[in-house]
Amino acid sequence: MAYYPEPIAKLIESYAKLPGIGQKTATRLAFYTIGMQDDDVNGFAANLLSAKRDLHFCSVCGNLTDSDPCNICTDESRDRTTIFVVEESKDVLAMERIREYTGLYHVLHGTISPMNGVSPDDINVKSLITRLMDSTVTEIIIATNATSDGEATAMYLARMIKPAGIKVTRLARGLAVGSDIEYADEVTLSKAVENRQEI
Repeated sequence: MAYYPEPIAKLIESYAKLPGIGQKTATRLAFYTIGMQDDDVNGFAANLLSAKRDLHFCSVCGNLTDSDPCNICTDESRDRTTIFVVEESKDVLAMERIREYTGLYHVLHGTISPMNGVSPDDINVKSLITRLMDSTVTEIIIATNATSDGEATAMYLARMIKPAGIKVTRLARGLAVGSDIEYADEVTLSKAVENRQEI
């Protein structure tokens, strides 16, 4: 491996920790960063620190936010009869891009995965159940990914929620099995929401 001065080597190592970034891309990004103007590097560093320091999870829905409750939860124009349940905050962003869903969200922060030792107590399920005590909610749309853990989580939630008389639906199979919501295009997501089915 080529020798690099320690500051560059550490920067390459930091970039290589990011998902989907291999050694070559990390090296390219490190050298690009070194060539940036000081103001741009300072702004980049400040943005990284701000994102890490100023973001937290909404106490209501669990979405990433810089205010609590988040802007979606406090938006009075949103439909409060439906809650769209997703695995991660990035899934909320994907849904908001299509501008067709106008209800509320709930972020689980993962899925139930017995193989990996993740139980319902390890994800954001309790606060969802608490939210359902408000008689306003009439439908829960479960939008976990089409993976074995996502399916297991959806079935668990459906079994818990249906006895309360709340309609439980699952996104239609517009999403390919094994795919993640964040990578789906707008048309696929739109059709998946439109053709959701009760489970």
